[in-house]
Amino acid sequence: MTLKAPIAYVIPEATAALAWKVFPKGNLYLTMHDQLGPLYRNPDFADLFPRRGQPALAPAQLILVTVMQFIEGLSDEQAADAVRSHIDWKCATRSRIG
Repeated sequence: MTLKAPIAYVIPEATAALAWKVFPKGNLYLTMHDQLGPLYRNPDFADLFPRRGQPALAPAQLILVTVMQFIEGLSDEQAADAVRSHIDWKCATRSRIG
């Protein structure tokens, strides 16, 4: 299959701790992740991918970022920037170690 993405992406505990220091009261994305855990997992989408071809990007992360983009009313470029620069988005799209 062309879905070569790992089952889940993990975020170091130190990064998660920093996110909670930056947002001591939490926010939508930190709370969502802590209360619900990972909403989507890459194997959930495996049947949608052909067995041959270019490897796919991680569908679980892509769909979650799309949902967050919709919530925030962001353009594609703004959403890409948020994934790179917002620690709460990083935490929400990955699993905790431990």
